[in-house]
Amino acid sequence: MRPLLVACLLFASTAWAQEGSPGKGIYTCTTADGRRLTSDRPILECTAREQRVLNPDGSQRSTLPPFLSPEEHAAKDAADRRAAAERLAQQDAVRRDRTLVQRYPNEAAHQRARNLALDDASKATRLSERRIKDLGTERKPLLDEAEFYQGRPLPAKLKQALDANDASVEAQQVLIENQKAEIVRINSRFDAELARLRKLWAGAPPGSMPPLTEQPKPAAAPKPAASK
Repeated sequence: MRPLLVACLLFASTAWAQEGSPGKGIYTCTTADGRRLTSDRPILECTAREQRVLNPDGSQRSTLPPFLSPEEHAAKDAADRRAAAERLAQQDAVRRDRTLVQRYPNEAAHQRARNLALDDASKATRLSERRIKDLGTERKPLLDEAEFYQGRPLPAKLKQALDANDASVEAQQVLIENQKAEIVRINSRFDAELARLRKLWAGAPPGSMPPLTEQPKPAAAPKPAASK
């Protein structure tokens, strides 16, 4: 028996089992050449087409989908997975927008959050600037001591202290640059949020806009070299 016929028979028997005994349903379909077929069991000529299952009074009980080949089944499964992923993404977008509006019911609340985030970055910058100033104070006696060794190699302990001081200053300078980049990132994020919120406040449905893109965070500063 040909594989397609075997598959069709399996399809018919499965559909038959799902719908109950053949006397309890009327199967009808229209073939590709326009013929309308009716039977008391799944119609083999319509395995590639949708079949309506009617009750004895003519009302529709259910619908049998077309028979699919293994390749078509795989394609349909992939399409179903994509559709499910899209549905989940849409649900997540709706949830995110609703959460955003709940968190920031008005522009004043959003501005307060922006100021708080910027204040944290500014405090970190001021701490690094203060640390650089302290390192400059610590460096002065080291430089005074180094003047006694003009034209001569510095003692290992003094050289290590100067190198460690240089490394610490460099690390704090990197931190300051990172905080400057962080301030730019914070403002960009809040600007994008505010543009979205204004549309949501104006009545745009949650999840109806493209997702917000997260700005990359600055790289971590290198650790200063440890003095020996």
